[in-house]
Amino acid sequence: MSNSYKDIFSLRQTMVRPDFECYHYSDPFPPEVEFHEHEFYEVFFFLSGNVSYNIEGRTYALQPGDILLTDNKDIHRPKIRPGKPYERFVVWISPDFLDVLNRYGSDLSACFTDASQKKYKLIRPEGKLIAQLKNILEKILNNRDNSEFGSSALEYAYMVEFMVYLNRAYFATPDIVRKDITENEKINEVVAYINENLAEDLTLDRLADACFISKSYLSHQFKTYTGLTLFQFIIKKRLTVARNMIRDGASMMDACIQCGFNDYSNFHKAFKKEFGQSPRSFRKAE
Repeated sequence: MSNSYKDIFSLRQTMVRPDFECYHYSDPFPPEVEFHEHEFYEVFFFLSGNVSYNIEGRTYALQPGDILLTDNKDIHRPKIRPGKPYERFVVWISPDFLDVLNRYGSDLSACFTDASQKKYKLIRPEGKLIAQLKNILEKILNNRDNSEFGSSALEYAYMVEFMVYLNRAYFATPDIVRKDITENEKINEVVAYINENLAEDLTLDRLADACFISKSYLSHQFKTYTGLTLFQFIIKKRLTVARNMIRDGASMMDACIQCGFNDYSNFHKAFKKEFGQSPRSFRKAE
């Protein structure tokens, strides 16, 4: 049975369920989505529209059937242009849920881990596999909205099946020249340096010296490719990693210091502004 119902899109970037969530959206007019990040893995399965997608300074020009993988550290945003209906499946998956599944012998988070290491997030499956993945997602949605006996168990089982075939699609993709991606190697180098040195004093001068580029080129080109100013990106990245550290059991002060916030009050204020709650409230909610 095909799922003809479409979910109503919202700008919410937090999960309601503890395991996974699956949505099918179709918008006749393009929504405005800001740069964001979240605690979970995301599978963005593009069906139609005129869309490019920026992930950490790399912009992907999408074709119907393309899949993007983001993890719980990636800063990203779609740019949706008018003219075509914007349709997609979106799957959110808790790292804890995948950890449970991984105990059964297959690392179903492998596609996310490998994509992060390669810093290339696009899967472009062949037609038969696109249809198969769509079919599984429709089964998940049918069971999500079904109250019959065993529907939740089937939803769970189909989610496992989806992750198996998603990994197969990812690892079947040959390591060829990157397709439909706009990037700047120098800016990629700066982003990588930031990600690897969050505890350091990441000033414009220091980054320009470390990556052997001029300050004016860096400040201008960084915004061009990432969509954020250097300062905005650094703060967002520091807060994202600090949140993940707290979630994984680190103390709030350790997260503050290791992510480059030398003053706890500034960290507290920035954390609350970014996530809508204090570090302490976030820890209690976890």
